[in-house]
Amino acid sequence: MTGVWALLSALAVAGAIGVLLKVREGRISRKESVDLPPPVRDLLAPGVTLVQLSTTFCAPCRHAKVILRDLADRTEGLTHAELDVTNLPDVAAALGVMRTPTTLALTADGTEVLRVGGVPKRDTLLAALQPHLP
Repeated sequence: MTGVWALLSALAVAGAIGVLLKVREGRISRKESVDLPPPVRDLLAPGVTLVQLSTTFCAPCRHAKVILRDLADRTEGLTHAELDVTNLPDVAAALGVMRTPTTLALTADGTEVLRVGGVPKRDTLLAALQPHLP
């Protein structure tokens, strides 16, 4: 009987973690600005740059890339750039990135406007960026 309770407890904990991760997926947040590492600073363009931090074997990163590139192509003053941080753990650590994909919206001077952990929701992201676009 103890084994059944242990199994049910494990399933409840796993379910709660799954729900928490699903709720946080694609959520827009704001983080205190930090000094940008040179590989990130080199990607900045006039207007707002969506810097997507990815890793080599990240399946959601490919989906995020499609959404961000399409959004940048259709929106004036918005640029998309991707940085693979697989071999750049110091860059990810300096930015406080714990998962990929993470997207940073940065102005031309390096100010962080917002960040999205996971695959962004196109309409929500565009609405949050609107005050920073021309």
